[in-house]
Amino acid sequence: MGDVNYSGDTRVGGPADVRELSELTISKLAVGPMDNNAYLLRCRRSSEAVLIDAADEADRLLDLVDGAGLDRIITTHRHQDHWRALAEVAGATGARTVAHPLDGGELPVSVDEPVEHGARVKVGECELEVIHLRGHTPGSIALCYEDPHGGTHLFTGDSLFPGGVGKTWSDADFRSLLADVEERIFARFDDDTWVYPGHGRDTTLGAERPHLDEWRERGW
Repeated sequence: MGDVNYSGDTRVGGPADVRELSELTISKLAVGPMDNNAYLLRCRRSSEAVLIDAADEADRLLDLVDGAGLDRIITTHRHQDHWRALAEVAGATGARTVAHPLDGGELPVSVDEPVEHGARVKVGECELEVIHLRGHTPGSIALCYEDPHGGTHLFTGDSLFPGGVGKTWSDADFRSLLADVEERIFARFDDDTWVYPGHGRDTTLGAERPHLDEWRERGW
């Protein structure tokens, strides 16, 4: 999966944890009072970059960009803790905004590039696939990067964490989210797939797969 120095363990106020893949650099930064994760992805060939969730602390996010330019900001879902810095970072960088249309109307800025399930978002010469995961919010999305030299990387927002799927507010929403996570993620990707969630530590599909039945039975 590349870069044995990367752990994914970050803390608010601390430095970014950086993962150097063959074609892409991933920088994970913890921000704000809810310990949100923001991910800066930069193409190593073109230097173009995408930020996943301008969650909070715009100054720290702009320091992470470090004047190297930011092309797009993808918001994984409509909840405010994932976009508190969106307007400021977009305004400072001129980055285009990306979100699913079912959640885009709740954001503080207009969405330049609405994306549906299966859409592709360019990161220079790399690309992310949009995976719609319905349940935490109507328009929650995950982003998948397939490393051409091996390994899958999933940025799951608040739809999948170590220990379970994201919070839902009804049994129907829970069943919807679990079904999408099973069908669109676990049934498709291998156990070594790395999961970068919207809060807290990273995980892998292999670590979580044995617990799917347990999640279903407990209902959260």
